[in-house]
Amino acid sequence: MCPLPPIRKPVLCYVTDRRGLAASPDSAEKLLLKKMEEAARAGVDWIQLREKDLSARELAALTERAWSRIGGSCRLLINDRLDVACAVNAAGVHLGEKSLPPEEVKCLARERCGNGFLVGVSVHSLEAAQQAEKSGADYVIFGPVFATPSKAEFGKPQGLEKLKQICAQVKIPALAIGGITLENGRDCMVAGASGIAAIRLFQEADNLGEVVKRLRRD
Repeated sequence: MCPLPPIRKPVLCYVTDRRGLAASPDSAEKLLLKKMEEAARAGVDWIQLREKDLSARELAALTERAWSRIGGSCRLLINDRLDVACAVNAAGVHLGEKSLPPEEVKCLARERCGNGFLVGVSVHSLEAAQQAEKSGADYVIFGPVFATPSKAEFGKPQGLEKLKQICAQVKIPALAIGGITLENGRDCMVAGASGIAAIRLFQEADNLGEVVKRLRRD
């Protein structure tokens, strides 16, 4: 594993969605790798590789190609696949609420991935956030805070008040996700979020470097 950069606040996490980039699988992957490289160069802290339709072999191959582009400039997290994350020396794995409990994943990770491996969990309620913390998660991503097509399956937007409640009642970092923009990102930080996670904010930016500067400055 490459030496990991220190965690800073706010944590900016780019969640990938290559199918939202292009219709052709080949062109979508090329565009995704370019976006990941741009994100790392711009100063995004984490890239969560969230390509659920890929097989373990395909995901590992994509991750290896991504590593060659981004090196150790940011932390690369694999969505839900601990086997792939360990095989490619990723910085961590991001779990869903219905995945294996973080404590089990961390036990496996200690044996296979070494120290410093991050285990995060997507949560949609205070109870789930508290359970993730109790089970040993290093961070949670809570949402959807605002309306967004990619999180519609998880119900109505939760709002800033629920985000504030979670940030006040869990000690591990809580990142906001769902409809995050430059305009409302600051509101999430004021509510107590340790950072933000987003697909479109980073993936569709014309000037990703400026987006990162704005988020850090505001």
